[in-house]
Amino acid sequence: MTVRRLLLPLLAAAGLAACSSLPSVNPMDWFGNKPSGPKPAELPVLTNAQGVRVLWSSSIGAAEAFVFSPTLNGDSVYAASRAGTVARLEAASGQARWRISLGKRISGGVGSDGALVVVASDDGEVFALDARDGAVKWRARVSSEVLAAPKLGEGLVLVRSADSRIFAFGAEDGKRRWVYQRPAASLIVRSPAGLTIHMGAAYAGFSGGRLVAITLANGSARWEATVALPKGATELERVTDIVGDPAALGREVCAAAYQGRVACYDGQNGNQLWAREMSTLTGVSFDARYAFISDDKGAVHALDRSNGRSIWKQDRLAHRQLSLPLPLGTEVALGDLQGYIHMLARESGAFLARVATDGSPVRAAPVKLPDGFLVQTQSGGLYALTLQ
Repeated sequence: MTVRRLLLPLLAAAGLAACSSLPSVNPMDWFGNKPSGPKPAELPVLTNAQGVRVLWSSSIGAAEAFVFSPTLNGDSVYAASRAGTVARLEAASGQARWRISLGKRISGGVGSDGALVVVASDDGEVFALDARDGAVKWRARVSSEVLAAPKLGEGLVLVRSADSRIFAFGAEDGKRRWVYQRPAASLIVRSPAGLTIHMGAAYAGFSGGRLVAITLANGSARWEATVALPKGATELERVTDIVGDPAALGREVCAAAYQGRVACYDGQNGNQLWAREMSTLTGVSFDARYAFISDDKGAVHALDRSNGRSIWKQDRLAHRQLSLPLPLGTEVALGDLQGYIHMLARESGAFLARVATDGSPVRAAPVKLPDGFLVQTQSGGLYALTLQ
């Protein structure tokens, strides 16, 4: 197994890892450590701010130096912590249906299809739990640490390891069905870059700015596209990794690269629809009309999904290490490094509201709930919120 160590980049928000025989060290502040880069912008004063109501709150346990994301399936929320706690909560009330401890340290978000709940560890162990009671149904292993939440669909559990491999396991029995592998660059962004299952394919981004559509039936590449090409004089400047999960809706799939571009493609054949120069550490999200990006300097962008044209830019949250934005009808929600949740107007980017959580960073994207949205903080707080 390849061991990875962290190199210290100039950008405080990025964790960069290199292939090496040296021991691993802790990720940088994008994973929750003390900031060492530019000072975060002061919070703007909000006039006529709308209220934000806490529907419920709970605690799952700290993420430590990892990024944990909850997931919603049906009427339940599933969440996990670094210490190995996994829980099923009622989405409407936050009441726990079950809470178990795996006795193992896990390293990323939760995946669920309503029947299984899947988590994984930083030594490559995968745990599939029965969604009814949390009992372990099967275990499997991948080749290195897992930073992103597993994805479930079409009878498969897909787990992405940090060494650029995607493992497909049968949801019923945990048996390996296929493995997709790409060579990893010598220097990569160490972030919870995952994958997206959509219309019979898994879409995943890799180092070198490559986006791949993988056929779920057999693990073969359906098409491959270049979101961004590496450029620059140094190895650090040439890091161009796809970050976050690709966004897919209908025939369209979009992805974003660190020090690169955001681009959208026809999901059936990989033909590029449009592209914009932009650097991000969290990826891209979209709704029926706009694509939303938090760039690596702390500006939030809304782009026209049909052609990539800029609709608005909100730059008053500079260097606040923003999460991926979540569109919510007429609002957009996102978190920052101090645990604040910011609500922006979908059509203009104007500030609508702001609410504090527990003071620890919100690294994972908010998750949409039937009556609001859910955030998980690095300290393990779960907050279900809605704009009043």
